Amino acid sequence: MVKINLATCVGCGMCVRECPVGALSLIERKAVASDRCVQCNICIRVCKFQAISRSEQATGTIKCSSCPVQCEIQDGFTGACRRYENRQGKLVRNRALVIDYVGQKSDGTIAQPLITAAGAGTAYPCCKPAPHIVSGVVDGVEVVTVVTEAPLSYSGVKVKIDTNYHIGAEGAKIKRDGKVVGMVDTEEYGSKMLSIGGANLLTGADGFIVARTIVDFANGEKVKLTVVDGATLELQAGERPVINGVADTKMRVGCGSATIGLFAKDFVGVVDEAIILDHHVVGLFSEHLAGAEVGMSWSGVVPNARKSTRSRYFGEHGHGWGGTHIEHPIEAIKSVDMTIAKAGMKILVTETTGQKAALFEVQPDGTVASLEMSDPVKRLVNRIADNCEESRVSVIYTGGTGGSARAGVTTQPLALTRAVHAGIVNLTIGGAPTYVLPGGGINFMVDAEKVVSKAFTWVPTPATVAPVEYTLRKSDYEAIGGHMSQIRTVDQIREKA
Repeated sequence: MVKINLATCVGCGMCVRECPVGALSLIERKAVASDRCVQCNICIRVCKFQAISRSEQATGTIKCSSCPVQCEIQDGFTGACRRYENRQGKLVRNRALVIDYVGQKSDGTIAQPLITAAGAGTAYPCCKPAPHIVSGVVDGVEVVTVVTEAPLSYSGVKVKIDTNYHIGAEGAKIKRDGKVVGMVDTEEYGSKMLSIGGANLLTGADGFIVARTIVDFANGEKVKLTVVDGATLELQAGERPVINGVADTKMRVGCGSATIGLFAKDFVGVVDEAIILDHHVVGLFSEHLAGAEVGMSWSGVVPNARKSTRSRYFGEHGHGWGGTHIEHPIEAIKSVDMTIAKAGMKILVTETTGQKAALFEVQPDGTVASLEMSDPVKRLVNRIADNCEESRVSVIYTGGTGGSARAGVTTQPLALTRAVHAGIVNLTIGGAPTYVLPGGGINFMVDAEKVVSKAFTWVPTPATVAPVEYTLRKSDYEAIGGHMSQIRTVDQIREKA
């Protein structure tokens, strides 16, 4: 185990928080290491007081060579990545290889891997053939799948949050336990986007918590984050986002202008005017071309937003209605031009999700007064809400496999890259289909919810570990310099699994 210099240890607890195997604790404000310690060096690297150092390898430990960390593991314990265990003096992968996995059904002989890489282990250093290279016959064609659990420094997750709630400024840093793990990305239609991880953060001073965060998201765990000068977030793939302690339920049907375009006919005869609040585009019913299509002309109502084009107004981000700065619905009505408007006109103010709504009536002096929502107005708002999708969190794992990991697949790394881009090789992650980005290298994205359960982990280099499968025709595998002598059948692999 590591050595603690009690004279310089100040009991800050940083090493305890960062230890991946729980080998450290604080006793009387001093760090103490247990037999669980694998000398992965995380504690040494995070200690600001240089109070921790390596010791000689302990008797009875096995040095794991599955990555450059080279953990020293006691009998009955795992290394820092939790993948390999010392079982009576033998180092074994402690998860069974996932062979019989039914992924996304698709046409084509190489659409799905013969086996997954989940539980496969890693052949390190990379010049060794991949842990498993298997063959089988699919639709009368000999197919090969090469699998490995690859440590990827170039990796991260894109977190898609279907919500109108304001979470923070674009580019704002995102923290977990006070450490920067990502940033707020550009918004997508109806969704906020987070970028977590990436090579620069993984190799930075807080790379360990960055790696854990990526893996927690990819494995479907709940993660708590804070956006600098923004919201607090509780996020989990497939679940509703919790923003500032409130679980969101609806994703907007469209921006304010789109909502009017979709439901223009429904407004007629129910209200005289409608302002649809949205942090992106606020819509004004009577001014909209869809309003004109159903017989409307501008009512004289001016919304409290910055005009872009006819009936389209830019809203300001905030924690109010529709993700705007409007805290009270009456504030959505900037003014009423009484040379055009008429007393008694009814104005609906609502959000693109229909979760909040209010009704107002124009008074003779141009002011507006609140009205009780009538049943027809309630049905109109409910129609908008009923056409909204459920708010949820989605996680896309991103990675790059264009580096040394290719050596375990082939003796011609560039040929493998070109074959992936040409569609000769089908790249999957834990059995799930990927999108390979165009251009150089092998950069991919995969829906984490489609990957084999709990398939990701991390090593304290730090890097995340992903189950990678390459599937192609056997003849093509030979053509790109594949390790033909290492091929085994699926049945042979199953017998050993």
